[in-house]
Amino acid sequence: MSPRMNLDSNIVLQKAVELIDEKGLDQLSISLLAKELNIRPPSLYNHVNSLSELKQALAIQGLHKLHQYMMKAAIGKSGDEAIRSISKSYVQFVRVHPGLYDATNRFTHSEDIELQQAQKMIVDLVLQVFEFYHLQQDMAIHMVRGLRSILHGFTSIEQMGGFGIPLNLDDSLSILINTFIEGIHSVARSTTD
Repeated sequence: MSPRMNLDSNIVLQKAVELIDEKGLDQLSISLLAKELNIRPPSLYNHVNSLSELKQALAIQGLHKLHQYMMKAAIGKSGDEAIRSISKSYVQFVRVHPGLYDATNRFTHSEDIELQQAQKMIVDLVLQVFEFYHLQQDMAIHMVRGLRSILHGFTSIEQMGGFGIPLNLDDSLSILINTFIEGIHSVARSTTD
């Protein structure tokens, strides 16, 4: 095995993303990653300290990439249209990057400041979208949790192949999101009454 020249942490991380999106997060190992990079496993430790550290970096990268998808989808939109758009972008991210998305939910160190900041960026983006509805802060957080639960649940079932009935999944997602939006309108009306 000849050493790969110009290998750096970014290349290692990108190859790890490709591997987990193709094979799944649980298949990631130092030996598999080294093999894919055409280096010996000990050489990989010049770029990562451990598999645990690598998975943490993947979680953070995944959160940043998910934020990018959602931010791009939100640009120029507000209210119901923004919710629909960021929801679709969330699902699209999971479809394109199933392993990376899995990493965002199975990080090693929850107290990691960089991880917390990446998580907060996504929450703050959704809170900005929800400002349109003039919800009180606590209710807005409840709604963020609700939307996340819907999207995570939908994508998790889809990834497991759990939707066996031959109906269009995007139609199901649209109905689900529209129902959620009706709920937001109902909550917003009740707080202004």
